[in-house]
Amino acid sequence: MNHYLSIVATTRNDNHGGDLLKRTTAFVTGIFDQSKKWDFPVELLIVEWNPPAGEKLLHEVLPKPEADSKVTLKYVVVPQEVHNTYKNAKNIPLYQMIAKNVGIRRASGEYILCTNIDILFSDECFKFFADKKFQNGIYYRANRCDIPKEVMDLNTLPERLEYASANIIKRLGKSQGHESLVLPSVVYRFPRVTKFLNDLVLKIWAKYKKGQFPHFTLDFDACGDFTLMSRTDWEKMEGYPELDMYSIHIDSMGLWAANALGIKQFILPYNAPIYHIYHEDGWESVDALRTIKFLESKPSLDYSIVFKGGLQIIESQKSWGFNKENWGLIDVELPEYNFERSA
Repeated sequence: MNHYLSIVATTRNDNHGGDLLKRTTAFVTGIFDQSKKWDFPVELLIVEWNPPAGEKLLHEVLPKPEADSKVTLKYVVVPQEVHNTYKNAKNIPLYQMIAKNVGIRRASGEYILCTNIDILFSDECFKFFADKKFQNGIYYRANRCDIPKEVMDLNTLPERLEYASANIIKRLGKSQGHESLVLPSVVYRFPRVTKFLNDLVLKIWAKYKKGQFPHFTLDFDACGDFTLMSRTDWEKMEGYPELDMYSIHIDSMGLWAANALGIKQFILPYNAPIYHIYHEDGWESVDALRTIKFLESKPSLDYSIVFKGGLQIIESQKSWGFNKENWGLIDVELPEYNFERSA
């Protein structure tokens, strides 16, 4: 069954960040509820990378679509023996961007959203999906709002979304139409003024930086949590670069590649964000020392070299060129578990 939109995420049953199953359940059931609310069928594809020995597979413990669901749920499992073929497999239990490539190449959607399992979509965001106004040649970004993990203590999605909108810890991302500006939020209450300033910055850049790409307009903030484009465009750029490294900044490399190939940016409206359920683990921890310790044993990219490389591929109008034809492990037969929605 083909879909207008496939939502791709990856995880494994290792309790990463604490309450992983609880966060993933909130993610999955939120999509169930919103697809039904907006009468919008979607495919949800979860890539389960390197399942821990002795733990149940995710399809055994996460909710299934009900009989009247609008969601087709698919799990694709990348087993440990495949994971172990990577040289840094011991220190990187989940190759996030390679796993998302696995999902991209197996998704049925005309458009594909790559996101993460600790996300709730605002109703305005999901309605944007349901309006079916996506275009080929454009990639879509949304602001990410971090929210307290206590949102999971609430029982229904409306309660969770109401709590989320009222308890934003911080917002990441640029504003639609104001991509070249970094201003105090109060200034954006005056759209004519901000549009004038935004256009002025771009005119000054065009005059004094003739022919140079305005890289500062790109919305890299938390782009691993929300990047959406057509299947055609994902295939054109060969998904994310498949590097045997921790995933930090590889999501940004995807946006650089999209722009190098002429795929344009569109940022969803300010009132259509996604909500990120905050957790302590990972490189984004508020504790810098904890972040350093987290990255100690994981080879990872420094953004300065990604930036230089990004400008280089923009100039050449080519993608990174790192991936082989079989990117996304498309030549590997992987176990799949499918839970079809009703017709």
